[in-house]
Amino acid sequence: MYQVEMSAAVRNATGKGPMRQLRMQGVTPAVVYGGGGEAMNLQMDTKALTAKLLEFSRRNTIVTLKIDNGSEKSVSIGEIQTDPITDRLIHVDFCEIDLGKLRKYSVPVIYKGTSKGVDLGGDMIVTHNTVVLEGRPLDIPDECVVDVTPLGMGESVKCGEIAIPENVKMVTDTETVAVSVVKPGQKAA
Repeated sequence: MYQVEMSAAVRNATGKGPMRQLRMQGVTPAVVYGGGGEAMNLQMDTKALTAKLLEFSRRNTIVTLKIDNGSEKSVSIGEIQTDPITDRLIHVDFCEIDLGKLRKYSVPVIYKGTSKGVDLGGDMIVTHNTVVLEGRPLDIPDECVVDVTPLGMGESVKCGEIAIPENVKMVTDTETVAVSVVKPGQKAA
């Protein structure tokens, strides 16, 4: 699981006018929900926030928010609101998460190498670019890597054969074929 730290300040102002003024000063309003308490209003530097969001976009990420009141919160991105015309940040919602609780995540599968079967003229058919894993957030890998080099013609790798950490469970059907090498023009099994 990808991890990143971000700093934030507690925000006391609410309402349309004060939020517009914050945005004009280069500050983005944000809110943290969950954790059993009330929602916490925050404000973050727009430039730094945009850079961080671009750094981990489309990845499973745990954000450690370091808040100016001395507290820290482990959160995930809930919603990012942008202006439809200028594409500037308007607001960010964070969801506080319990790092000890089991959760399900969709994790990308990366296929490395060129299989023997493809070298002999076969076609590699990828049927799963992601798998669903269940575990504690910090135990979930950023990606699963499968070496397809040893795959010959007519051979395949099932989801259950993909290497995952010991304390993580594969939720995707383990008998489902993730990748296979077939003769040209033949359909995958």
